[in-house]
Amino acid sequence: MRLVQIRKENTRRVGIVEEPKLRLLGDCESIYALAEEAIAASATVGALAQRKAAREVLDYDPIYRGASEWRLLAPVDQPSESARCLVSGTGLTHLGSARERQAMHEKNEDLTDSMKMFRWGIEGGRPAVGQIGTAPEWFYKGTGAILRAHGEALEIPAYAEDGGEEAEIAGIYLVDASGVPRRVGMTVGNEFSDHKFEKKNYLNLASSKIRTCAIGPELVLSADFQSVPGEVAIERGASVLWSKQIRTGEAEMCHSLRNIEHHHFKFDTHRRPGDVHVHFFGADCLSFGEGIELRDGDVMQVRFEGFGRALRNPVSVMRDAAKPVQVVPIG
Repeated sequence: MRLVQIRKENTRRVGIVEEPKLRLLGDCESIYALAEEAIAASATVGALAQRKAAREVLDYDPIYRGASEWRLLAPVDQPSESARCLVSGTGLTHLGSARERQAMHEKNEDLTDSMKMFRWGIEGGRPAVGQIGTAPEWFYKGTGAILRAHGEALEIPAYAEDGGEEAEIAGIYLVDASGVPRRVGMTVGNEFSDHKFEKKNYLNLASSKIRTCAIGPELVLSADFQSVPGEVAIERGASVLWSKQIRTGEAEMCHSLRNIEHHHFKFDTHRRPGDVHVHFFGADCLSFGEGIELRDGDVMQVRFEGFGRALRNPVSVMRDAAKPVQVVPIG
């Protein structure tokens, strides 16, 4: 089952994707509320959505194209407080990402820290059930305020040196009232980053990740995450500037999903009841690694088989000059 969140003025609805239609749910304004209700009823989100399915349907095409009064939202949020949504990710999980990061950071050394961490993942990233494996690289992207939906622009800020797509799948989680993380589903993601800034020094990785990013348009329940083929493309004007066949999923990674989830949720602060987590699982390749520099107006498209319609986002370059941030003392 695939779900979307849509909005028209002050009205929010959740819909089940029944191509080429969206079947709306009754008495449900957010996937967050649907997940909370499912947990309370000891039901699955999919089963509850089926029970709430109404007769009301909408044409999906105009909504997807941005030609409707209804617009797509990111497929999950924390409706009452965006700061209660943590956006993060795990890197160096795919063989392709390790190759590109090695090339990005190598100078004279034979083996970069990136490749060392990748090899640790190969050796210990798939522990036996009940065992704890090697910790993967982890990074913070921001709160829910940095999430963008299908069709919304991803910004290259004035202080940034670059911006580039990272085609991934992200896990969507809700921490229940007893502090247990629940995986609601998975979604297509574009974990947008500043690769030029990162390339200068590996220690720039942390701040290169604090950028807008996109997920959606659809949330997939009980997704097949074994070996998922996909495609990422960059469009400039009316033509495709660059495209690549990609693949993700546990069979393509050096860390198991169980190990990634353990090392994210082992921190007490990541198990606060009521919080939403959006966690990116890593990219297979980057257009930046093949010399592509994105420009204002370029459109990034990410698609994975079985995950619904493609995620499309334009690039927006902020043209104002960067200015010092003034801190005002009040002590």
